[in-house]
Amino acid sequence: MPRPIPARIALGGGVIGLVLTVLNQGSGLPAQGPMAPALERAGVLASLLAVVLMLVGLLWERIEPVPPDRVALGGREGLELAEDLPESLRRELGWGSQMLLTATPAATVLVLWRERVVLRRGLLAEGGFVPGAICRRAQEQGRAISLVDLRLYPGRHEFDGLLAGLPAVLVQPIGSEGLVVMGGWSARCFGRSDQAWVEGWARRLTDELAPVHAAAMAEPASDPAAVAPGNG
Repeated sequence: MPRPIPARIALGGGVIGLVLTVLNQGSGLPAQGPMAPALERAGVLASLLAVVLMLVGLLWERIEPVPPDRVALGGREGLELAEDLPESLRRELGWGSQMLLTATPAATVLVLWRERVVLRRGLLAEGGFVPGAICRRAQEQGRAISLVDLRLYPGRHEFDGLLAGLPAVLVQPIGSEGLVVMGGWSARCFGRSDQAWVEGWARRLTDELAPVHAAAMAEPASDPAAVAPGNG
């Protein structure tokens, strides 16, 4: 992959500067007089600056890393929302999940409340999702768990029911009785701003979902209106 133009400019400028400095020092005209020490110091500083420019050009990809490629995920696009929910809560779940899919790198979003899946949106897997050890740990600790590269985690099969082959997962607790689980398009795709957005929505959902009891919830029913899972 070719280096970005700013990286090539920095590298080229460093090489040219170093070559000119070396040529100047080796020109055979030693500095004389009271300005000689200052000119020698200037030559050393010019060499150091040229080397720094070269290093910046060589390490540019570490300074500004290239985003990882999106994974080709399976599943079908759609929306599943529990039917026996208050209309205001249905609107909140619909609005919030759509925002997550369009404003973050999420490919799929799931909301779990009191052991029942009340929302699935984006790319949907066949079968149901059963929370495991990682989800329970997020609820016990009361904070989000971000799995930046799911291949590195032994418990990754816990999320096969969310969507097989996900490269990254973010688990955000909703109080002590619910979860927002998001799967991303690529490894290390969820940043701090995405986590802050999901955390704020989860706090809002805590108040909305508190009056809803598990017994009042129906099994999620498929909505014929499929939604695009966002651009990531």
